[in-house]
Amino acid sequence: MSQPSTFGWHKYGTLAQMAQAAVALLGFVAILFQINEIRTSNRAVSARQVFLGYTDLAFKNPKFAAPDYEAIKAGGHDTQVQYESFVSYFLYACEEAIGAFAGRREWLASCEYDLKPHLPFLCEKTATEPGYLSTYSADAQQWVKASMKTASVTAPDCKLGKT
Repeated sequence: MSQPSTFGWHKYGTLAQMAQAAVALLGFVAILFQINEIRTSNRAVSARQVFLGYTDLAFKNPKFAAPDYEAIKAGGHDTQVQYESFVSYFLYACEEAIGAFAGRREWLASCEYDLKPHLPFLCEKTATEPGYLSTYSADAQQWVKASMKTASVTAPDCKLGKT
């Protein structure tokens, strides 16, 4: 009895199946790459929209964008709640922007510039409510704490120092 030859159509059928599997694998990898790119693009668009919303809010509320914190405290409960909401929105916008554009230093620089006048409020808020910053990511918490340290803003007086 003779053995079937491996040089017949079986060899080419196996090669075709392997090629088909390789093409399918490449297609799957391409789909995963596209999904990742879409996710990254969506995050960037979302971060830009949130930051644009913050910029619009700052434009409409210059008393909060460049705050006189003593005047805000003297302004009553409603003014203080509005200011706290403004700062919360600002921190959220920066958290989103820095997360979406981690490799682009200009986003962090913009947020750092806008953060400085809010440090006395954040210092007092974290002194009276230690869990306040825990509503933000660990990176955002570290960023705020490092900014307070750099600007010499410490409890109990929570005043901006000379930097």
